[in-house]
Amino acid sequence: MLTIGLMAQNMTSSPYSREAYGDLNENVPTAYRAMGGVGFGMRNNRAINPAQPASYTACDTLTFMMDVSASANWSRYADSGGKKNKANGNLEYVTMQFPLYKQWIAMSVGLLPYSSVGYDIALSDSTANGDYHYTKTYIGTGNISEVYGGLSFNVLNWFAVGANVYYMWGDLTHARALTFQESGLNTTIQDVILSVSNVRLRYGAQFFHTWGKHTMNVGAIFESKMKLHSDFILIETQTSDSIPIYQDGWQLPMVWGVGASYNWAGRLTIGFDFERQCMADALYNGAEGRYEGLQDKNRFAFGLEYRHNPFGRKYVDRMFWRAGVNVQDEYLMMVGAKRITASIGIGFPLWTIGTVINTTIEYTHRGSSAGLEENALRFTLGVSIAENWFFKRKL
Repeated sequence: MLTIGLMAQNMTSSPYSREAYGDLNENVPTAYRAMGGVGFGMRNNRAINPAQPASYTACDTLTFMMDVSASANWSRYADSGGKKNKANGNLEYVTMQFPLYKQWIAMSVGLLPYSSVGYDIALSDSTANGDYHYTKTYIGTGNISEVYGGLSFNVLNWFAVGANVYYMWGDLTHARALTFQESGLNTTIQDVILSVSNVRLRYGAQFFHTWGKHTMNVGAIFESKMKLHSDFILIETQTSDSIPIYQDGWQLPMVWGVGASYNWAGRLTIGFDFERQCMADALYNGAEGRYEGLQDKNRFAFGLEYRHNPFGRKYVDRMFWRAGVNVQDEYLMMVGAKRITASIGIGFPLWTIGTVINTTIEYTHRGSSAGLEENALRFTLGVSIAENWFFKRKL
């Protein structure tokens, strides 16, 4: 049921999702989204972090964890032709994590979004002589989703490695129609569908050390360039023709990233990430991405979390206060401007168990006033459940 729900809903309503794979998801938990989307150097027992598979062994050896998140998004688009508001919401992800062997081996599984397409654009015009008036309509829908399983190993007391295996599937549909106001002229409709199914891998490593009240973590992730099993089909609605355009003419890009975090006394955490997705060198439509209008995507993230006193008697002392910023390039050359996101969030721990209710508010700006400008506000609610499952009761 969760799979059907994730596939059925659009994760975006942005016209910027019209090209390539649409909007790509960073797959960090709600708590880290409030910190600007950091994750590669983050390591603690309060969050499941699928962005960094080496982090799973940070979980408590007696604890089962589950994380569920949903979001609501309000967007405002503006260009020389006018302004438009759009709202949508959806389930974000479902993940689970548990230890397999003491503090040395741990596992995580879950359902995540990879990318989303969602837009609805209409342009009205007339021929040069003014004899015919027409409307061009562009509509895009669909998601690429993935289910993953990951293992993490503590090789040493200060070094962990891990790997995620993802199975990806989904359809991205781009429809366009040409409609004339004058009678006697037929409407032309075309659907272009990209269907994908693929397995990919992500590897991670983390170095960590604690001295006194100070803890330092440094991490890295890597994904090699891989062939994307896919079908690209053009459907002519009037003639009912289905024309295969490309098959397996795409590659998933090489991805690498590094991150670091510092924690003081369980109260203050500071994190930083850098990620690069090499879109320009990966095949798209049978050619290298740079020849199809794609470029490498760089992402910088910085965030902090503050907790006044983890063991305080006042509830407000044990709450999590988070803030961050995220700056990234669009991987479409035609966009040009960077995407900038500022985020804040609060974590509400429950009294009797290790469960935390995490809230995040993100403000995103991309594009420019000279072209299409997008301003979006997203509210995310996540529940990170932690319960003691793996212990023997004594009578």
